[in-house]
Amino acid sequence: MDIKDSSSSPENQPGTVGSARAAAADWVMHQASKEKGFMGAYFTGSTIGMPEDASMSPSSDIDVMVVSELAEPPLKPGKFIYRDTLIEGSYISLSELSSVQKVLVSHHLAGPFRVNTIISDPHGHLHRLYSEVSRHFADEVWVRQRCENVLQQIKRSLLGLDLSLPLHDLFTSWLFPTGITTHVLLLAALKNPTVRLRYAAVRGVLEDYGLNSLYPELLRHLGCADLEPERAMQHVRSLERTFDTAAAAAKTPFFFSSDISPVSRPIAIDGSITLIEQGLHREAVFWMGATFARCHKILAADSDPNVQKELAPGLEAFLADLGFHSVQDFSTRAAAVIDFLPEVWRAAETIMASNPEITRRSM
Repeated sequence: MDIKDSSSSPENQPGTVGSARAAAADWVMHQASKEKGFMGAYFTGSTIGMPEDASMSPSSDIDVMVVSELAEPPLKPGKFIYRDTLIEGSYISLSELSSVQKVLVSHHLAGPFRVNTIISDPHGHLHRLYSEVSRHFADEVWVRQRCENVLQQIKRSLLGLDLSLPLHDLFTSWLFPTGITTHVLLLAALKNPTVRLRYAAVRGVLEDYGLNSLYPELLRHLGCADLEPERAMQHVRSLERTFDTAAAAAKTPFFFSSDISPVSRPIAIDGSITLIEQGLHREAVFWMGATFARCHKILAADSDPNVQKELAPGLEAFLADLGFHSVQDFSTRAAAVIDFLPEVWRAAETIMASNPEITRRSM
C-alpha cells in the first residue's frame, strides 16, 4: 500500500480512506517532519489494508505513527482535524523499532509493517523493517509469540490489580486486560487487533472458525452478555452528558486527552449509538466503558468535586450492569478472566492450526 497524495484521483474523493491518507501525509510533510528528532512516519490502526476508495466512517479516524529518535518523544498530539480529516497522531521512539524481531513479537507493532504503510522514511529504516516483517509476519513462530505475549500481558495486569485505586482507575486497569482476550484470537487469525471494535471483529473470527460458542463467554467476562439494547442506550445517554462535561473541563494533559474532546465526540458517542442501533449493543460496551472511566479521570483532575459527584451515578449504574457492586468484585472478576485464559488459548491454537495464511517455518 504505497501512499501518495493523489487527491485528484477517484479513490481520493472526500470521505474515502484515500482522501484521509492524503490529508495525513500532507500533515506529516508540512508539520510532523519539522519536529526535532523526526525519523519517519507510517499509518497504523483500523484502516490498514483498506482500499483507497473505501468509505471513511464518520466514527473513524486515520491513525499516524510518527517515529522519533528522541528517547522520550513528546506527548502524542492525539486526535485533531486537518484538511477536514480526523487524524490521530502518536509518537514512537526509534528504539522500539530497532530490530525486526522486536517488531515481529509485538501485537501492536507488527501489523502496520505487514503491508507498506510508510508515509515518510528519510533514512530508509522503515522500508528495511517492512521488507523483513512483511516476509515473516505470517510465520507460525511469530504469530504464536505475539499471541503468547498478549496472554502473559493479560495475566500480569490482572494479577497486579490495585484495589486501592479510585473507581475509574480500577475499572480501567481491569477493563483493558480483560478486553485484550479478544486480541489473542484476532492475532491468531492474522486480523488487525483493533481498539474500539475489537468485540465485533472477534465475533466474525469465531464464526469463521466454527468457534461461535466462545463468543458468549467473552461477553460474559466483560459483563454484558445479557445487556439489553434499551439499557445500553440509556448508558450511552448518561455517558454523553459525562463526556461533554469532561471535555469542557479538561486541562490536565493525559495520553488519552484528545479522546475526550469535541473532535472525538463522533467516535465516542455517535459511534457507540450507531453500534447500538445496528444491534451491536454489547459490542459497544468496551469503548463506552473506557470512555466513561477516562471522563471521570479528567473530572477528578480538573472539575469541581461536586460535578464528579453529580455524574458518578451514571458510571456506577454502568458498572452495576456489568456485575460490579463492590471493589472486591474486581478481584473476583480478574481471577475469573485468568481462569478463562486456557480456553482462550485453546481457541487461538485451533485458529492458528486452521489458518491457511500462516506459514510453518521459522525465521
